[in-house]
Amino acid sequence: MVSATVARNIAGIFGNVISLFLFLSPIPTFITIYKMKKVEEYKADPYLATVLNCALWVFYGLPIVHPDSLLVITINATGLAIELFYLSIFFYFSPTSRKVKVGLWLVGEMVFVGIVATCTLLLFHTHNKRSSFVGIICVIFVSLMYIAPLTIMSKVIKTKSVRYMPFSLSLANFLNGIIWVIYALIKFDLFILIGNGLGTVSGAVQLILYACYYKTTPKDDEEEDNLSKANSQLQLSGNQGQAKGVPA
Repeated sequence: MVSATVARNIAGIFGNVISLFLFLSPIPTFITIYKMKKVEEYKADPYLATVLNCALWVFYGLPIVHPDSLLVITINATGLAIELFYLSIFFYFSPTSRKVKVGLWLVGEMVFVGIVATCTLLLFHTHNKRSSFVGIICVIFVSLMYIAPLTIMSKVIKTKSVRYMPFSLSLANFLNGIIWVIYALIKFDLFILIGNGLGTVSGAVQLILYACYYKTTPKDDEEEDNLSKANSQLQLSGNQGQAKGVPA
């Protein structure tokens, strides 16, 4: 019989794979930016949010905060590196005003994570207290990141079109949430459970909307449709951050 530890590790590995797919989903957007040599209407906000999310979850998974969380560290560290790579491309092709904004946000995030780490290590001296403090902060930021997907879902309902909500991304968000919920339940982790429980619900709602409005989606010009999907990926990546992040 498979032990709880082995089952948890298997779930975590599957979660890492699906979360990695979510982290890589914006690649078409950055290929477009590279070809155009400018960022145009694209925004850095989702990637900045995901950087902070991943950094917090990496800290949460450290042995000094929450032991036995290696798989949480691996995917969030990987996601952090990927998001910083995206931001470097965005930064390079942005006008000066946007470069300043991105730079200031990154500095602000580094300072915030530093403050959280300092408070955690100086004020709390047990794993339970440190896990609770950092976990609550992580869950707050994960919850805030679901605002973007809600905007997309509202747009789907209003337009009766799923062109703004790629099926593969919605399915991946749902599966990602399910896998990490299982991971959190095997060796109970309330904070990973909450973040990914929200991700599961969000993904399920997206799939239901897709089933409801797929047939009413107009078959427009393919190039225009691809642009719409690229734009929606920026907003749906708010979800991705979690997977990431907690991957949730």
